[in-house]
Amino acid sequence: MQNKEKLDILRHSAAHLMAQAISQLYPTTKLTLGPPTAEGFFYDCQPQEENFKEHDLPLIEERMHELAKQDIPITHKQISKEEARKIFHDNPFKLEMIDLIPDETVGLAEQGEFKDLCRGGHVDSTSEIKNFKLLNISGSYWRADRNGTPLQRLSGTAFFTEKELEAYLQRLEDLKQYDHRRLGKQMELFSFHEEGPGFPFFLPKGRIVYNIMMDYMRKILRKYDHEEISTPGMLSVELWKQSGHYDHYKENMYFSEIDEKEFAIKPMNCPGSILVYKERPRSYRELPLRLAELGYMHRHELSGVLNGLFRVRSFLMDDAHIYCTSDQIESEVLSLITMINEVLNKFGFDNVDIALSTRPEKAMGTDEMWENAEKSLSEALNKSGIKYKIQEGDGAFYGPKIDFKIKDSMDREWQCSTIQVDFNNPENFDLSYINSEGKKERPVMIHRAIYGSFERFYGIILEHYKGNFPFWLAPVQVQVLTITDAANSYAKNIAAELKKADIRVKLDDSSDQISGKIKAAQLAKVPWMLIIGKKEEQNNTVSVRYQNGKQEQGLSLEKVIEKAHELNKY
Repeated sequence: MQNKEKLDILRHSAAHLMAQAISQLYPTTKLTLGPPTAEGFFYDCQPQEENFKEHDLPLIEERMHELAKQDIPITHKQISKEEARKIFHDNPFKLEMIDLIPDETVGLAEQGEFKDLCRGGHVDSTSEIKNFKLLNISGSYWRADRNGTPLQRLSGTAFFTEKELEAYLQRLEDLKQYDHRRLGKQMELFSFHEEGPGFPFFLPKGRIVYNIMMDYMRKILRKYDHEEISTPGMLSVELWKQSGHYDHYKENMYFSEIDEKEFAIKPMNCPGSILVYKERPRSYRELPLRLAELGYMHRHELSGVLNGLFRVRSFLMDDAHIYCTSDQIESEVLSLITMINEVLNKFGFDNVDIALSTRPEKAMGTDEMWENAEKSLSEALNKSGIKYKIQEGDGAFYGPKIDFKIKDSMDREWQCSTIQVDFNNPENFDLSYINSEGKKERPVMIHRAIYGSFERFYGIILEHYKGNFPFWLAPVQVQVLTITDAANSYAKNIAAELKKADIRVKLDDSSDQISGKIKAAQLAKVPWMLIIGKKEEQNNTVSVRYQNGKQEQGLSLEKVIEKAHELNKY
């Protein structure tokens, strides 16, 4: 058995141990289910009295340790559905699960007096579950349906050794320190408010970074021959029905009625791009036509999953939709792979894993369409020489895709960039071009995103750099600090010259001590601090203190500007 399978079994057993502790401490609680996860385990519950609070976790954890010490055997067997219904007669969630199981029997796990509906996979005894920690409480919904019953999710983690658990908990502490929400507040980049849950507010400094990301993306678009368009944020529901989004995605969409006609706020850019393509007849000579859009969109996310910039309800997507012939798919995909890698490398992501995601269970289109699309992507990947893996059933509902997974400085994996081949929308919208023989032919549509969501990518790079943005991306690149008030006039001239040289500069000529000014600049994560005192003014120079603590003294302002311009290229 592989280590991951063994760890999943341990964590699944820990979820059962937590459920047993909850049933003893809070016997009226209705238990639903508790699977292992990539980071640990959880159990979803419905309290019948007061909701669980964070201060309940230590009590539950203490009872879990008591149960573990009792060395209770954990067994598993198959029982009839009728018997299972008797055991769980007062739990509507378990009864619903029993009804949904197609077999005549169901699995029952037992440890002491505690029984749970389960397919199996446990350690032999509670004594084997030693190294665990309960971490948090969050909201969830029964069967992940926001219209369903609200639940509470209690989450934790478990490992085989105390050393592994301590290393994981230390990693969590490091992650808290560099949490993008904490850094965003500390650096005055963005904020969130109760008046707009899931809708970020970007502050002046934060918007500078956002705009630089946008400027850089537009530079890349020009380099790779993309044309930028802009489409409305609200379009008729009929369009979304035609595209298939209404059937496959309506739970995540916002709707509005205008003049007795129903509209949807766009959750994706593609239908608008299709209308632009259909503005007039297209010739094969125009293909490939690369239409890029930096478009705002809205998606109805569950309140329980909102997470800073990582999961929001309004965001900017750096989409492009490429209309091409079947013969052009391979060359376009190869070009996009190069384009995506260039952007990811610019932001310091050199460790990129690539996966080909194939047809999901719910999908549009014929078998032939999917086979052709998957073949086109796999052939392009093979020609590129890049190693990749197959993710069965993980494609979009309208076509297969290539996903790019990056690893950040804290060894976490993120999926941002994607390339998706779509034979379905050209069919749904009757798209065509005139081929070289003067006949109508169906184009292929390629969807691609690089940042994905600007907001999510922003949060990722903020944590990746731990707030220490590279010079070209920093909202304030240089902070000028005066040692005494007597140096204020010289410092103002220095700041003015830096501003004139298109360097983002801030002057701190307050009466605070220099140590306090340096600390403030460090908290703001400013890359360069220019220390200005009597000596610097007399010599017409500056002293530079870098974010990493290194210092250079006696530099001319011309030299500083030259170095800044060299780092400011993107």
